[in-house]
Amino acid sequence: MELAAPDLAPWRAGNCGVLGVTSFIADLPGPHVALMALMHGNEFAGAIALARMLAAGARPKRGRLSFVFANLEAFDRFDPDNPTHSRFCDEDLNRVWDAATLDGPRQSIELTRARELRPWLDGVDVLLDMHSMLWPSDPLILCGLPEKARVLARAIGTPKLVVADAGHVGGRRLIDYARFADPTTTARALLVEAGQHWARGTVDITEQAIAGLFRSCDQDGPILPCSSILAEVTATITVASANFIFLQPYRGGEIIAHRNTLIAMDGNIEIRTTHDNCLLVMPSLRPSRGHTAVRLARLL
Repeated sequence: MELAAPDLAPWRAGNCGVLGVTSFIADLPGPHVALMALMHGNEFAGAIALARMLAAGARPKRGRLSFVFANLEAFDRFDPDNPTHSRFCDEDLNRVWDAATLDGPRQSIELTRARELRPWLDGVDVLLDMHSMLWPSDPLILCGLPEKARVLARAIGTPKLVVADAGHVGGRRLIDYARFADPTTTARALLVEAGQHWARGTVDITEQAIAGLFRSCDQDGPILPCSSILAEVTATITVASANFIFLQPYRGGEIIAHRNTLIAMDGNIEIRTTHDNCLLVMPSLRPSRGHTAVRLARLL
């Protein structure tokens, strides 16, 4: 581990009535931009970046800027001797963002937190949700399906790889929340996978993504795309058995040249590439049943 968990005590209470949310409003009008870290309690590269900005006195020159530490309860359980254990407490906070779940009777620590954040999120215009990855992979931006999010992601510039996808069968991510996913609204949300957990370079990529977001939000004219690489997911491979195994230790960002290449076995089921030049998006080398093992994508 190259990173230590940051001290968030100065900003834990927040300043707007919501735990872990610190928000500043400029004199000039503009969008409400939110930077979110700790959607998963053990992914704290984004929290380090936000803590640095808050300590430096970062303020918006127009509109509103919010800093969000999402799953503080899971973060408080982080143990460097068991660093994967504190991803969440009861359930994945990034799989609960649909109205039926949020309005339903089910209870969990993460659902309680999502319900606390929901009214505040309904006032956000642009959200950057900052994550990191367990397995080696090229950094990327997930933009979901909306064209409006795809345009913004390409304007940020770092990470260069932008992946459009429909999410997971296990539940809706925050970027899939209706306010952000609805093509009739202007609100947009992106998820940055900045690199591996607990690596110094992941903080660097996170900070570059934040800077790119600020540049794109500061334009008075149309958002202009940078030299990004755009890919669209063609298949999401969800594990169906207890015996899923990749045939090689694939790294995210790899391109498999030929269609129908065997890449994994899910019990007796063969997992093959669906087209030529197939991009592997964030393969999880130890996936469990019901979870995403890998996404297959076509470069556009």
